[in-house]
Amino acid sequence: MIDVAIVGGGAAGIAAAREARKRGLKCVILEASQRVGGRACTDEWQGYALDLGATWLHSASRNPLGTLAEQIAFDIDRSAVPWRKQFNDLGFSQDEQAQSWEAVEAFAERLRSDPPPSDRAGDALEPGGEWNGFLDALNGYLNGTSLARTSAADFMAYWDSSENSNWRLPKGYGALLAALADELDIRTGCAVQRVEWSAGGLRLSSDHDVVEAKHAIIAVPTNALASGAISFSPQLDDRLHAAAQLPLGRVEKLFLTLADPESAPANAHLIGNPRSSDTGSYMLRPLGMPLVEVFFGGDWLEDVDAEGLAAKTREELGHLLGADFARSLSPVAYSDWKRHAFIRGSYSFARPGQHGARAALAAPVDGPLAFAGEACSETDFATVHGAWRSGQAAVAQLFGDVA
Repeated sequence: MIDVAIVGGGAAGIAAAREARKRGLKCVILEASQRVGGRACTDEWQGYALDLGATWLHSASRNPLGTLAEQIAFDIDRSAVPWRKQFNDLGFSQDEQAQSWEAVEAFAERLRSDPPPSDRAGDALEPGGEWNGFLDALNGYLNGTSLARTSAADFMAYWDSSENSNWRLPKGYGALLAALADELDIRTGCAVQRVEWSAGGLRLSSDHDVVEAKHAIIAVPTNALASGAISFSPQLDDRLHAAAQLPLGRVEKLFLTLADPESAPANAHLIGNPRSSDTGSYMLRPLGMPLVEVFFGGDWLEDVDAEGLAAKTREELGHLLGADFARSLSPVAYSDWKRHAFIRGSYSFARPGQHGARAALAAPVDGPLAFAGEACSETDFATVHGAWRSGQAAVAQLFGDVA
């Protein structure tokens, strides 16, 4: 019999399988889609690797994926990121850039020293503050939602633990996870719908198969879990409730080609409108690619499709770089995580008052199974390395720490 069946082939599931194999355990990954990697997905376009999901090795100096990439000779770009610099100060003077980041630090300090009783991060905004739109946009990129819907404690748990070191993978983050999954026993197209367990072990049922195992690790996104897509017997209503308090926000990426690659500098950054919450973060020619990489985040994306985001891109970049530049842009790839059948969003945020739901989701179950995924991390949620460590932790929870 299989020692551990892992439901979900994203970073958490891959990490759990590698950890189990290292312990000499027989394991299998049951992945609903046709590929591994979850919300890390690398698309190939004309020889370039386009990351439609996770892109950066965040907190790189303590990120285990960096070490693993080095071990398999997977290229890492350690160049400084330009996120805090506006290319040529277009529409955003140096003084304004300094003021906006001072507002961010002041906001974080208010949350740290005098958190709002509501635990609603938005309640710490200064009434009528000049940079409130900038702060809400930043939270859109970090959490995929507005500050009004975000737990202040959750915001600060991430903010105070993250490090300002971010590396990039020229071959793609999704490609790295696929490489790390090589030689693992993975069954794609296997959407588990029911998990039953008793003293004799577990049965995991899908449309096409029933897998029996001694233990299981559930490593699926919170929106899928909270939806009831997987039923449990005995029921695990407390875990489903915890998952519902950690919904996935809305973050999307869009790539557009440049008719003339020389019309933009490499690795330059622009914010479309620094005073608006509904704006894009633009990387011009990332890693020298002949593309613009666009990052959008927040509640405003709920009813906006790829065509709408392309129009938004042309509007904002046309204002900053000229109408001719904007007209030269042609979309080539779009993420659309919200409509992914087995994911249904980007990454988790905690509702006000619900930061503790992360620990509740990850807590030991009175049974032969455990939960994993980025939402289980109390500080590194919304990251691949947070998911990765949660997968390792789930194995330790079931089989004990390695001596």
